[in-house]
Amino acid sequence: MTSTASEMPNMTNAGDIQQETILVLDFGSQTAQLIARRVRDQHVFCQLVRHDLSAKRIKELAPKGLILSGGPASVYADGSPQVDPEIFELGIPILGICYGMQAACKAMGCEIKPSTSREFGHTEILRKDGGDLFAGLPEKFTAWMSHGDRVENLHENFVVLAETVDCPNAAIKHRERELYGIQFHPEVTHTQHGENLIGNFIREICGCEGSWKISSFIEQECEVIRERVGNSRVICGLSGGVDSSVTAALLYKAIGSQLTCIFVDNGLLRNGEREQVEYEFGEHFKTDLHVVDARDRFLNGLAGVSDPQEKRKIIGKTFIDVFKDESKDIDDARFLAQGTLYPDVIESGANPDGPAATIKYHHNVGGLPKELGFELIEPMRMLFKDEVRLMGKELGLPDKLIWRHPFPGPGLAVRCLGAVNAERLATLREADAIFIDELYESNYYHKVQQAFAVLLPLQTVGVMGDARTYEDVIAIRSVDTDNFMTADWSRLPYDLLQRVSTRIINSVRGVNRVVYDVSSKPPSTIEWE
Repeated sequence: MTSTASEMPNMTNAGDIQQETILVLDFGSQTAQLIARRVRDQHVFCQLVRHDLSAKRIKELAPKGLILSGGPASVYADGSPQVDPEIFELGIPILGICYGMQAACKAMGCEIKPSTSREFGHTEILRKDGGDLFAGLPEKFTAWMSHGDRVENLHENFVVLAETVDCPNAAIKHRERELYGIQFHPEVTHTQHGENLIGNFIREICGCEGSWKISSFIEQECEVIRERVGNSRVICGLSGGVDSSVTAALLYKAIGSQLTCIFVDNGLLRNGEREQVEYEFGEHFKTDLHVVDARDRFLNGLAGVSDPQEKRKIIGKTFIDVFKDESKDIDDARFLAQGTLYPDVIESGANPDGPAATIKYHHNVGGLPKELGFELIEPMRMLFKDEVRLMGKELGLPDKLIWRHPFPGPGLAVRCLGAVNAERLATLREADAIFIDELYESNYYHKVQQAFAVLLPLQTVGVMGDARTYEDVIAIRSVDTDNFMTADWSRLPYDLLQRVSTRIINSVRGVNRVVYDVSSKPPSTIEWE
């Protein structure tokens, strides 16, 4: 995001629509979340909702504007997602993107047909009309197209704003309503001036001021927490990652000594993770911090287990058992705080107004098992990751924690392929620390989005001195991405890779080979397990 650390939309009550809000109706686009993030770049709150949300419900939510996302279907296919036609009678500005444009035009009586020449990839847009939507944009610019159908036979109520060589109606506007349609995707970085176009819709057409600040959100959220918690105690499970750390910092600001943090050392942590948490939340913020040494308990449970899904199940169950044992002795504990983020809520289908399809189950949406007996507090559930980082900076967390790369919930267990034991984890931890250290030293850590080491379940032959060795292989992985839904491998300099390999082989006992992962997502995933 381009937001500064002091600016941010106001999202005080999760699920409640604020004064300045844009709704994105999701038709199944892979970039629907990206649209919402681009709107929030304008410091205006944006929520992703169902494509078929009724006009009545939209009127209740009272947004300043609607954006209809793209989607993979054809508007005339059986079962294809359609929009409630009554939304066009609400008087709310609407922008349809790709499929969203076609769905809107179909509802308004226009004809949609398969394109004689489908457009996928970079396409030159030629403006034919000025207007607010294209204000400040050049006459020609490159945009990202991804469509097989297009709008044909516009009736007299529409005017064409832009065209391409193969798409005569690349951008349109209704003559009497604030209804716009564009066949390209302004939300992706491949489209030039896409941010400006979205900004024009948000500010010039919808009339949003975009004036919310993160400091305002923090203060208002603190008031909400204080009112709900009263004199009770809140338990926050710390993991050492960004989300739980920012959640804890916000709660500490809101209720101070009523917060108890539980940090479980499961033996699967990165190098120095426990010490950093103990300092930041025990010494710096002075919270009531409980550090539970459960390394033996987790490693005993994982002994002899190689299957990654089985590892996850064992770790999840053991964590719940440990957390339950530690929390039962905390007096007046009524609430459990979690660092649930907005993408988790979207993908789990936890929001009744949100997209209908559940993409995947998130262990942190809905909370720990009900038998723990806590009420959930999820102050971040309407925020994206980059917004959480901005909040952490405002709350005084150190940059090294705020900008730390993502780390899987099961920790190093899913980066230690094959059997998990203390010795193999120590090897992996040391190699990973060297890789991260070299990225920092070369100023590449903040240029890439996720980097880590993996210990492979095989050994290879090597030569050290005059002796042959048969030792472990470390794979290192670094990716570039702006959304983590897709990712490309980082083109790290050869001399950097050489330093990493040399240091690991010379310093980490039992390793004689280092390889670099040059696969992208898709078809690969970012993590190995």
